[in-house]
Amino acid sequence: MESSSEMVPFPLLTTPIESNYRACTIPYRFPSDNPNLPTPSEISWINVYVSSIPSFKKRAESDETVPDAKGRAEKFAQRYGEILEDLKTDPESHGGPPDVILLCRLREQVLREVGFRDVFKKVKDEENAKAISLFPAVINLNDAIEDSEDRLETLVRGIFAGNIFDLGAAQLAEVFSKDGLSFLASRQNLVPRPWVIDDLETFKLKWTNKSWKKAIIFVDNSGADIILGILPFARELLRRGTQVVLAANDLPSINDVTYTELVEIVSKLKDENGQLMGVDITNLFIVNSGNDLPVIDLSRVSQELAYLASDADLVIMEGNGRGIETNLYAQFNCDSINIGLVKHPEVAQFLGGRLYDCVFKYKEVSS
Repeated sequence: MESSSEMVPFPLLTTPIESNYRACTIPYRFPSDNPNLPTPSEISWINVYVSSIPSFKKRAESDETVPDAKGRAEKFAQRYGEILEDLKTDPESHGGPPDVILLCRLREQVLREVGFRDVFKKVKDEENAKAISLFPAVINLNDAIEDSEDRLETLVRGIFAGNIFDLGAAQLAEVFSKDGLSFLASRQNLVPRPWVIDDLETFKLKWTNKSWKKAIIFVDNSGADIILGILPFARELLRRGTQVVLAANDLPSINDVTYTELVEIVSKLKDENGQLMGVDITNLFIVNSGNDLPVIDLSRVSQELAYLASDADLVIMEGNGRGIETNLYAQFNCDSINIGLVKHPEVAQFLGGRLYDCVFKYKEVSS
């Protein structure tokens, strides 16, 4: 479903948008802080975004669709760097005070202003092609697990393993550019349980004894994340009789999958019977969330998503951006899962966990 321009609140939030909903998980400042002076937390997080500039500049330089990509990439790096330095001096500049949403938005705005639309397009296409070729083998491995709880844990671990492909995190971008990432090895080598937030055992019990009529999944990255992580999980939900709605970004941002890309991916994965490895996908819907960032403010989503979500009884916020750095504490009037990898040391410290730790937060709402 295509998105229209007008944005509306996500209907499954329990708290009034005007008063209680706060998208950002980590507070960079408190009401008692001087509005004219940056807080230590703001400085620390601004520096995280400063450290990401070289990897974004490198991707932009290699964008063959943009004339004078090298010169424009230099303009991006200079301009975004200046904005971040401004925020260190005056937190109220550039629409501040800064939070994760503003810092991401400013980066995307500068990229678009200097002429870039999708600097990660080439690597997304490459990773999607690799993951599509691996999809049948991953599905067959999952389907061979007879115990439903063991299969569920394997599917969840697959989401974590796929979620490692994130070129917005400077350290992961560096690892990826050097070595690439193996999905199966990543799934095997996740940090040991218990994870920093680990409600998987509780969810396993519900998985055995409960069914959901409709699940909304806010998806994250291209490549292994969506194809080898989320889609096998969505396929399992479909097989159990759940209607599944995948909500993807409207516009490109880092290596996040977009609505149009996801429609194309599912089309390529369908077999000759229009199924997903033997599972009917009549009840699989793809919707444009209206979002254009790697994080999401649920006070503003597309009308199409709001319409499809109105009767859902499970919401899944996937990824470090949508499910951890934003919306970890969002309250929904239905069951919810936040699932993703911790990709910044600052987030790990805030949660009391480890870098690349796993978050699986399940909250059941009693009917």
